[in-house]
Formats: sequence, structure tokens, C-alpha cells
Amino acid sequence: MNNYTKKVACMAIPLFCLNLTMAAESNLSDLDIRKAVAIEEAASVNQNTRKVTGVVKDENGEPVIGASVVEVGTTNGIMTDMDGKFELSVKANGSLQVSYVGFVTQTIKPGNKNNIQIILQEDNQALDEVVVVAFGKSTKEAFTGSAGIMKSDDLLKAQVSNPAQALAGRVAGVQLSNSSSQPGSSPSITIRGFGSISSDTEPLIVVDGMPFDGDLNLINSNDIESMTVLKDAASNALYGARGANGVIMITTKKGKNGDAKVSVDAKWGANSNGLQNYKTTNAQQFYETYYKMLYNYYITEPGGSMSATDAHALANQHLTNSSSGVGPGYMIYTVPEGQDFIQQGGVMNPGATMGALYDYNGQKFWLQADDWEEIGLQNGFRQEYNVSVSGASERINYYTSIGYLDQDGIQEGSMQKRLTARAKLDYQAKKWLKVGANFNYLEHHKEPSSHLSCLPPGCK
Repeated sequence: MNNYTKKVACMAIPLFCLNLTMAAESNLSDLDIRKAVAIEEAASVNQNTRKVTGVVKDENGEPVIGASVVEVGTTNGIMTDMDGKFELSVKANGSLQVSYVGFVTQTIKPGNKNNIQIILQEDNQALDEVVVVAFGKSTKEAFTGSAGIMKSDDLLKAQVSNPAQALAGRVAGVQLSNSSSQPGSSPSITIRGFGSISSDTEPLIVVDGMPFDGDLNLINSNDIESMTVLKDAASNALYGARGANGVIMITTKKGKNGDAKVSVDAKWGANSNGLQNYKTTNAQQFYETYYKMLYNYYITEPGGSMSATDAHALANQHLTNSSSGVGPGYMIYTVPEGQDFIQQGGVMNPGATMGALYDYNGQKFWLQADDWEEIGLQNGFRQEYNVSVSGASERINYYTSIGYLDQDGIQEGSMQKRLTARAKLDYQAKKWLKVGANFNYLEHHKEPSSHLSCLPPGCK
């Protein structure tokens, strides 16, 4: 009996110990796994990023202070210190973009290097840009006046039929005001504000060295090489008083050395209203508002201090009588016989129906509410085609082009069609003699939307 009891006790203790050991081993295993994962992730992060140091200098070896050093594709960046140095943590395969005003932006891939030296080169392209001035050509570096330049590429991106419209928002100091949305209309141009209250403020326009008194809409934008706006007195001194309001110098394209170049350009587009229309009252709200205006007037002292009943009756009478001279002058609702158009309380009679017959000088007109914004405005189709042939040799330089523009305006009936042709030829007869000719042909037709301003009964 005693032996059996001891055996039972010996069997229970190992089992209990074994369970504790298994539980401890299980808990320890989970903790070790979490620690191993955390260590592995930290090691992975350290392997994917590294610290890069360096210095940014110019071509003379001077440190560039405040240069921007940014990891490409991220917002991770820093500015160089007083010594042109920087320190940045980047990805192992990352690239650095270094930029500073007046220098060419560079993209550097550090590779395996942890310390790099970057030499920024000066951006001389803007200084070498050619500026067309009154006495010929100059570079921006040598030019001391104030001028704005617009190249042919910028003109083509603007997608405008009038070259002047391309200057809006692109040349500082130039203000354009459009008084009409008619296709083919030219904006009013003001350079550096108004110079006179009474006299003309339009600038002088010079095309290929000759003053141009015509409309800029008559020049095909595709034929323009550059537009230079001379703003101050030093720039346009050669033109004297004529250039007091500024000068816009237009240089047309010419051929370039090499084989003949044939260019074909076709554009299609649509014109639409770019402004949001105001929210307006409908026909019912208009008549109810007009009634309230008349009613409120009649019950006050200036209107006769009428009773509510008399004011209501007189307001309805003038509202529906087209010839009273007090109401709106027309009635587009048909009201049941013997009933008021506007009921007590200022609400329209629910029995009134849209549409009314109107007699004017023996002619019958059917009046009804129309949405004039929907009728008067449209999405216009625009198409433009240009073909040019140009080339140059040792003695001859030529450029010929033909362009066609067909544009519908956003107002019903407004449109313009323009056909232009240009031939430009320069011949170097002798070293001291150069002969040139510049021909331009234009056929322009435009239709305003004036018919919309004449509505019955005013139209005949």
C-alpha cells in the first residue's frame, strides 16, 4: 500500500514539472521570435538607408551657401550651411538633386560614396538670350534696358488667334483688357500703366523693323519667331515720342541653313464660356417680385397710402397691362378669365399657363419664357491649318507659309475666318549689298453677334 502511494506521487510530480517546463519554453520561444523580428527589421532599415555627407561649391571653388539638396522622389532634403556642407540620410540606391538660383540643377547618384563634392555650373543661357531692340539685336547680358521676350514656342502653346493675347500673364508690366468676346477682336494693350489721360495709350508695334498700324489679329501667330516688349525709355529711345507708350517688336520667321524644311500643322479645338453664369430668377419669381415692388409702393405715402385691397388690384392691373408704362411691358402668362394673376400674399395664380399672344403693330407674337443664356451661348468649334516651307543657303534665305483659321465664337452667330499667306526672301548679292522682300496677303471675314441685341418688338 505504501509502495503504491509513493509511485502515484512520483508520477504526479514529473508530470507537473513537465507542464511548467513546456509552458516556460513556449513563452520564451514567443519572446525570442519577437526580438528576432525586431532586430531583423532594424537591420533591414539600416541596410536600406545610409548617411551621405558632402560639400557644394561653384566653379571657382567657393562654397554655395543655402543650396537645396533633396532626395529625388521624396520630400527628404536639407540646405547647405555656411561652409556649403550638408548631411542627409538617404536610401542606398537614392539620388540627390542639388539646385540653387543662378546655377544649373544637377542630379547626383552617390553610389558607394559616403562623402561627395558637388560643383555647380552657372546658368548662362538666360544671359546669352538674344533681345531684339530698336537698333538691332543684343544679349540679355549686355542689354541695360527693360524688356520682356516671348518666343515662338510660347506663342504656339498659348493657342490664341491674336498674338497680343499671348502676352497676358506672361510679360511683366503688360496689361490687356478685352471689351468684347467677339472672335478676331483685339485687346487694348497698356505697358507700365497709363502715360496720359487724354491721348492714346496704345504701344507702338514694329514688325520686322517697320512700324505696323494694322490689327495684330491680322498676323498669323505661326509666322512669328519672337515678340519683344520694350518698356522703358532706354529701350525705345530710337522711336522718340511714338514709343512713349512702349514698343512691341515682332520678328517673323526665316529660313535656316540646310535642306528645305516643310512643316504642316493642324489644330482642332472648342471654345466655351470660361465664366460661371450668375444665378437668376425664373419667370414666376420675376413677376412675383415685380408685384411686391408695386404693391409695397402703393400702400406707402408716396404711392397714395392705398388699402391692401386697392394696392393689390392696381398692382395686378399694371403687371398684366403691357401698355400701362408701369409694369414690365410684356406678359408671358395666360390667366383664366376674371382671376388675378398674382393672388393675395404675392403668389402667382396656379391656374396661369405659360405663353401669351401679343399684338404689336398688327403683327402677332407668341411670348414665352426663354433661357437667353442657353440660347445666346454655345460651344464654338475651332480649326486651324498652317503649312510652311523654309530654307537657306550661302546667298539665299527664304520662308513661305499659308495659314487658314476658322473659329466659332461662344455667342450664337459670332465667327471669324482668316486666310494668310507670307513670303519672305533675302538675297546676298554682294558682300556689301543685301536685297530682301517681305510679302503678306490677308483675307479676313468675321461676323458679330449683333442680331441678338435686337428682339421683338424692337426688330423689324
